[in-house]
Amino acid sequence: MRARVYRNEDVRRVVAFIPEGHAHLRLIIELSDQVIILQEATVAAIVRAYVSVVTHPTRRAVELVQARPAGRKPGYAEHQLVESGRGEAEVLAEAQSVWGSAGSGQP
Repeated sequence: MRARVYRNEDVRRVVAFIPEGHAHLRLIIELSDQVIILQEATVAAIVRAYVSVVTHPTRRAVELVQARPAGRKPGYAEHQLVESGRGEAEVLAEAQSVWGSAGSGQP
């Protein structure tokens, strides 16, 4: 799978909404070359990952991976994104490699 960096100027609009007949949010991200629709559980996981890195004084990376927890709570998605438990240095090195392969233009 090819990695691609989307800069702020590539994002045309973002729409958060709850569809008729549904209880959970969807997020539409309209990019210059495609439209992505994310479910609420995915958006919540992205926000958790973001907050856990930017609010921590030294943390530089976190990895969330798909899991199907036993004993799922009612109303929760069957598939969850949970912390992988991999070391931060390993996650950071892999992320930087993917970022570099995308032609980010950054050192």
